Amino acid sequence: MFKTIVVGTDGSETADRALARAFELAKASGGVLHIVSAYSPSPARVSGGGETAALAARGDFKVEAVLERAGFEARTQDVQIESHAPKGDPADALLEVAGRVTADLIVVGSRGMQGARRVLGSVPNKISHHAACDVLIVHTTASA
Repeated sequence: MFKTIVVGTDGSETADRALARAFELAKASGGVLHIVSAYSPSPARVSGGGETAALAARGDFKVEAVLERAGFEARTQDVQIESHAPKGDPADALLEVAGRVTADLIVVGSRGMQGARRVLGSVPNKISHHAACDVLIVHTTASA
């Protein structure tokens, strides 16, 4: 069974479905669940004294809330977790964490697997092509 599972979340409803599946797998296997929520710093414009400066706004505030909520859910289900909030592209962050913790499985939602995003790139598409471990793509979109 899977002993080290990595799952990505951005706090969305679709990501919550993938997270729920990851909780089930971690609980069933007794494995450690690594929850990853990546972010990109957003530039903020500050003006004063005739000058305008671009500063990198702290972009991790939402990520902290997402990880805290996931951690609370994990505690209610008695799942051992580790949280990760790396800066950067979500797919790259998941792959980096999975490599660092020697993951057996990466769990992602299927959002972005259809339409233009499938062709232009999506998190599950990139993960499925570059992961060094098993990948579970959880069906998270509504059926038509």
